[in-house]
Amino acid sequence: VQLQASGGGSVQAGGSLRLSCAVSGRPFRGGPMGWFRQAPGKEREFVAALDTWTYNTRYADSVKGRFTISRDNAKSTVYLEMNSLKPEDTANYYCATRNGRIVLSSINWAGAYDVWGQGTQVTVSS
Repeated sequence: VQLQASGGGSVQAGGSLRLSCAVSGRPFRGGPMGWFRQAPGKEREFVAALDTWTYNTRYADSVKGRFTISRDNAKSTVYLEMNSLKPEDTANYYCATRNGRIVLSSINWAGAYDVWGQGTQVTVSS
């Protein structure tokens, strides 16, 4: 299984970006899809996740109402639409998945994921 993330960039505060993560090597609905981020000097933190079976979603409190996770089954791709970006959203963003289903209560736990894509940098300037 491979994940290919793209879509990062530099924007001003209040701007928008859309990240994409394409899954290859297994059926798209083979496991949950998550987005995590890591800023310099900080721990990796959960951003958003999607259960590809139930389509249930979860968001970190810090991004609720601003970020939206969605999917395109035909393209085996998950998206992270980021609006009203803030400087504190600056980080390297990673998509992740695991092979197999997961209980929704664990979908925000990085340890539940066993396949990670390369990061894509998001920089928000004030």
